[in-house]
Amino acid sequence: MTTTDTVGTVQSLTGTYDIDPTHSRIGFATKHAMVTTVRGQFTDYTADVYLDEENPANSRVRLEIKAASVESGNADRDKHLRTGDFFDVESHPTFVFESTKVEKSDDDLYTLIGDLTINGVTNPVAVDWELAGTTNDPWGNFRAGFEGKATINRRDWGLQWNVGLDKGGVLVGEKIKLEFDISAVKRAQ
Repeated sequence: MTTTDTVGTVQSLTGTYDIDPTHSRIGFATKHAMVTTVRGQFTDYTADVYLDEENPANSRVRLEIKAASVESGNADRDKHLRTGDFFDVESHPTFVFESTKVEKSDDDLYTLIGDLTINGVTNPVAVDWELAGTTNDPWGNFRAGFEGKATINRRDWGLQWNVGLDKGGVLVGEKIKLEFDISAVKRAQ
């Protein structure tokens, strides 16, 4: 997707990008006690992103997330998530996603396929992305917005901990929805 900025300059999506952490969110959601959804996010991450507009297959992403940066709105839950019951941040301080394939499925719709490593276990994941838009911000940066989502089963990464409920079901859902709201800033060339 090429875009025309406010002074009439055509901008290509192709280039290397940095994620703007103050305008982005890398989050998750899962069921709690089978009746409600708990959401959280990771606040410390770095990414190496290269986008190729003409040939999306040449695009690539490498994302590293600091597991200890988990925030779910509850300090006790966050402390538990950092233990060996879940993320084991002492032994496995980072999660890593490394893309292996990018497919364009429609205008502004992409699938990013790659390997996700959590707690030393690696599995393939497909993340559906939508290009939400592009603009030149007031500071002269070319910015692209993306929204992404995927659903994984936490047990595939060895995240087994749970508690059974007296009426059936479990305390923590197995399906985890991954949620990405990304503001990416193109590096100057």
